[in-house]
Amino acid sequence: MTTSLWLGLGFVAQALFASRFIVQWISSERAGQSVVPLSFWYLSLGGALLLLTYAIYKRDPVFITGQSVGGLIYARNLILIARKRSSSPDGAAPPEE
Repeated sequence: MTTSLWLGLGFVAQALFASRFIVQWISSERAGQSVVPLSFWYLSLGGALLLLTYAIYKRDPVFITGQSVGGLIYARNLILIARKRSSSPDGAAPPEE
């Protein structure tokens, strides 16, 4: 991959990661209270994985560490949500926080 393609990947990854805040803001405005929608966690995980890929390419240990830890947290939140849904009698999503 050329340098400009890697740079493009980095910008796309950052845009994906940043979009999670827009999604959360819109969801909260619609609900009239602060909520964290499921899509927030998917955008967080996707953005973190792409940013981690870019950080590995750049060989930036600070960036690699941050995105690795964040990715684990986002994945764990998705697992917890899935468990709660599977234990719910109707399989409904848990209430948003």
